[in-house]
Amino acid sequence: MAKINFGGVEENVVTRDEFPLSRAREVLKNEVIAVIGYGVQGPAQAMNMKDNGINVIVGQSPDFKADWDRAVKDGWVPGKTLFSIEEAATKGTIVQYLVSDAAQRAVWPVLKKCLNEGDALYFSHGFSITYKEQTGVVPPANIDVILVAPKGSGTSVRRNFLAGAGINSSYAVFQDFTGRAEERALATGIAIGSGYLFPTTFENEVFSDLTGERGVLMGALAGIMDAQYEVLRANGHSPSEAFNETVEELTQSLIRLVDENGMDWMYANCSATAQRGALDWRPKFKAATLPVFKELYQKVKSGEETKRVLESTGKSNYKDLLNAELKEMRESEFWQAGVQVRKLRPST
Repeated sequence: MAKINFGGVEENVVTRDEFPLSRAREVLKNEVIAVIGYGVQGPAQAMNMKDNGINVIVGQSPDFKADWDRAVKDGWVPGKTLFSIEEAATKGTIVQYLVSDAAQRAVWPVLKKCLNEGDALYFSHGFSITYKEQTGVVPPANIDVILVAPKGSGTSVRRNFLAGAGINSSYAVFQDFTGRAEERALATGIAIGSGYLFPTTFENEVFSDLTGERGVLMGALAGIMDAQYEVLRANGHSPSEAFNETVEELTQSLIRLVDENGMDWMYANCSATAQRGALDWRPKFKAATLPVFKELYQKVKSGEETKRVLESTGKSNYKDLLNAELKEMRESEFWQAGVQVRKLRPST
């Protein structure tokens, strides 16, 4: 492992130089990796491993026709590399459990029966193991239980891989029956195309992930954007102006500068007026949102957020309710302005 200094805090990470793809292939040469679920993470991880020369099969319920057809379209062959969940799980020696969190609870009684002694049960989210009292997912004692969690959506995992880059991933070992659990986790992490891997625990992964999704990555970002757009429109600014100042400049310019060299570098490469205003208002936004983040983290840690997820997604009409919420967002003036602004971007 490489010891990296993160602002005065030393951390061990695993890079591709230390654990190259050739080593991952050697570790996995006798393994059959069964990717269970072809929804969000499944396609990206399966395709990346396949392209990297790893022995991969897919387990997907034919009842979910859209996912099954997508797998076929991507080149997985029924009866050869594409099977039912039960058959794929039985054939696999590393079983990647990549169905949704709610589906993991429902499918677990079936999947558990398919696990053989010495198999590795692989997760990309610590949800089901950490909240086992609510999910009922308790692995047998005679298998490895590992985690590799890409810090990005399945779409980004695949896009970055095809671009020659990689999404960074965390990894963890919950149960080491074979003595090879960590090696298996690292090998699969490299095989799916991770940029680098950093150690965590199942608990820390899910606590940080649920906080991040509800916070900066999605919930807070969307909420702050809604608020700024609303204030600009209420004060007479056009939809185009309000959207550009709220979203377009962030996504097409400033966040790219942050990505290149950090927030301070972005500040240093903006106007003096922007610098001064941002530095003055940053602590005010922190003070306003810090109590919200503290409340959010405690609700994640206590399992309250998990209960909400499982109860909501378990309803028979959940898809209809979800689509209604997304439709309301999509058809709002704010995001309809976004549709028009994106059309006006110069083509490359």
